[in-house]
Amino acid sequence: MSVKIRKGDTVRVIAGKDKDKEGKVLSVDAKNHRVLVEGINMITKSVKPNAANQQGGIINKEAPIDISNVAYLKDGKTTRIGYKFDGDKKVRVAKKTGEVID
Repeated sequence: MSVKIRKGDTVRVIAGKDKDKEGKVLSVDAKNHRVLVEGINMITKSVKPNAANQQGGIINKEAPIDISNVAYLKDGKTTRIGYKFDGDKKVRVAKKTGEVID
């Protein structure tokens, strides 16, 4: 199964504790079907002092969520993504509007 969400896409969370929140995809793990979305599924993590972080302490960071719990946003509305061939190039298409995404 191909992963249709890509890095840089704007998505809306459709299930879970952050339902109806929107954010930009920071990374996609296609093998495990997980995405990391900016400002979504925040966790606290204890960090030991190191060269990059002299102080150490508690930091907040995003945790990955399942890709099935996010929907692609096009013009403020969620839509599914399909593919079609534009000449000999395969492009992503918004199913609701039929517009080419990229």
